[in-house]
Amino acid sequence: MYHLNRIAHSHNMKLLSPTHWPHYRLIDSGDYEKLERFGKYVLRRPEPQAVWRKSLPDSAWEQQTDAWFKKNKGTSVADGNEKGEWILRPSMPQQWFISYHYKTMNLRFRLGLTAFKHVGIFPEQAENWNFIYDTICEIGNDSPKILNLFAYTGGASLAAKAAGADVTHVDSVKQVLHWAHENQDASGLQNIRWVCEDALKFVKREAKRGKIYQGIILDPPAYGRGPDGEKWILEDKIAELVDACSQILAEKQAFCVLNLYSMGFSALIAENLLNDYFSSALQLECGELFLPDDTGKKLPLRVFSRAKR
Repeated sequence: MYHLNRIAHSHNMKLLSPTHWPHYRLIDSGDYEKLERFGKYVLRRPEPQAVWRKSLPDSAWEQQTDAWFKKNKGTSVADGNEKGEWILRPSMPQQWFISYHYKTMNLRFRLGLTAFKHVGIFPEQAENWNFIYDTICEIGNDSPKILNLFAYTGGASLAAKAAGADVTHVDSVKQVLHWAHENQDASGLQNIRWVCEDALKFVKREAKRGKIYQGIILDPPAYGRGPDGEKWILEDKIAELVDACSQILAEKQAFCVLNLYSMGFSALIAENLLNDYFSSALQLECGELFLPDDTGKKLPLRVFSRAKR
């Protein structure tokens, strides 16, 4: 006789993209590239998922581009982290700021041109920032404890902090922690707790200490390294990490957000993971985060699952 767990079904797969962000635009995508406006500047960079044709002619791309990322030949694209260099117009700065507003949340981010084509922000994540902000406001108790793992430059940490949470921000790269700290200061926020550590090690230690959080946000890369060279491979470690997180998430008035960027990963994988380890979830949803370009094509960028209980 099989015992079946109660499954919190998500009734439909959601397709979400930021609805109101005047400081960001995806102008065009295709031929493995994307053309984006961040504030005043237009960037052209590789995008392994844009397998279709561009809508605009090359001349239109060239006219608009302020900075173009050319990847080195023979670099791997499996994790979306091509190495290369930026070619800049004379007017293009190495660093600049853009803002994001939602309800009473006012975030400000320093952007910069990195050797891995990233600029310090993943615009599609704005949908999750809104969810985090709203969910913490709903929880309503004083300073709920929120843990952000693989927290990068801190968009989700800032959203949680802006909603009044007590935030712990964990990333394994020191420079990225400094960057997140700059974004905290630029956003007029303070007192985020910064931790430079391997995410899995940190969560296991918190479980041993009996620590409990009201919210956990996970945005693991496909591949990564901890500060002491710990190897992270998403499909090898993700179930162990979600299991460890389930031991430190509060039983009630709590939430978990899981984002995955991996060319082969389905949103159903994210949903099954949260369903398995947070089986008492009252609400569970999954789907894709995408950005529409100005010509109507939808560029998929992350799959996600979000659980509330």
